[in-house]
Parts: sequence; C-alpha cells; structure tokens
Amino acid sequence: MDAAPPIDHGRLWPRRAIAGSVLLVLGVLLGWWLVARSGQPFAIDRGWNDLLPAEPVPVSLVFGLVMNRVGGTWVGVFAIPIAGAVALMILRRPWAAGYFVVASAVSALVVQLIKGIVDRARPEGVLVVTDAGSYPSGHTANAATIAVVAVVLFPRLRVVAAGALWTLLMALSRTVLHAHWVSDTGGGMLIGVGVGLVVAAMFTEQLERERGAVRRRRD
Repeated sequence: MDAAPPIDHGRLWPRRAIAGSVLLVLGVLLGWWLVARSGQPFAIDRGWNDLLPAEPVPVSLVFGLVMNRVGGTWVGVFAIPIAGAVALMILRRPWAAGYFVVASAVSALVVQLIKGIVDRARPEGVLVVTDAGSYPSGHTANAATIAVVAVVLFPRLRVVAAGALWTLLMALSRTVLHAHWVSDTGGGMLIGVGVGLVVAAMFTEQLERERGAVRRRRD
C-alpha cells in the first residue's frame, strides 16, 4: 500500500484560528456594550420577550425544561462531553476525545468569566433555577461548542445541519423559559462557536493525522 500523502495544515489551522478569534472578539464586544448599557435589554430583546407568554403552553414548557436539563446541569456540562470522549476513545480517536473535552471545558470557563464581568440581570419571570449573570447563555454556548466539535470531527452536510438545528433549538428554549434575553443566546453562539474553532486550530495537526490513520485502517 502506498504511503498516505502528507497532510497540508498550512491553510486549515489559521482559518479556524482567525474565524474563531473574530467570533470570540464579537462576543466579548457585545458583552462590553451591555456593560456600557448597564445590562439594559436591546429593543430586539424586549420585542422577542414580549412575544413569548409568561406561562408557556405545556408543550413549550416541557420542551424548555428538557432542553434545560440536557443543555446544562451535570448532563450537559459533564455527562455529554465524557460520554462523547469515551465513544471517541472506543473508535480509537484519542485526539478527537481530547479535543472534545478541552473545547467543552474552555467554553464553560470563558462563559463563566464573561458572566462575572458583565453581570447582566435576567428577564423577569424566569421559570427555572439559574445562576447569576444572564450574558452569555451558557446552555447556548455549550450547544454551539458541541456542534462545532461534531462538524470538525465529522465534516458532513447533515452534521452541519443537525448542529445548527441543535444550537437554535437550545437558544429558543432559553427564551421560552425566560431564562435569557435573545441577545444572551446570540452571544452564547458567538462564544461557543469561537471557542470550538480556536481549540480546533490548536488540535488541527493531531486531528488530521488521526483522521488519516482512521482512513488507512478502513482501507
């Protein structure tokens, strides 16, 4: 069998690093803007919040509560990343497992740092127990990071579509429960995708070599 051609990392990693850094900066700038406004909601925040009933219909409430459990608490923060890492290890992709764990941890850390700095008040009538700080949405950031990890590891159109849908549904669920303003979820998307791409840039060489090894094993 002929040796696999060398993998060109020269273009992939800087694209990920630049795109991720830009998104992170945008997320931080939005937080800075909110600090300058003393956390006051934007017009789009009030408009969207006013469209949502204070007491959601049962179907919407169940949807929001399920997403709240899956996207946060110990399930979203620990169980899903650990289960994903274990599955990747079984598939003999240790670098992919490491990338998943590191990206999830960094995303959570960045979210908490920004929450503490911005210290934005949540909307009135929150329907779930939450921590302090509304900006950014940690649930949405976590969903976006997981979506990026999935696309980086399994770059297929259906994975992109599933990741985008998962992130949007998570963002919607946070506003249905009045746990976040819509701009909080937008900031969560920026930060989650940004972290996922920046960490992917750091792991690019290892991930691509591992992908090549997987292909060779299949051949």
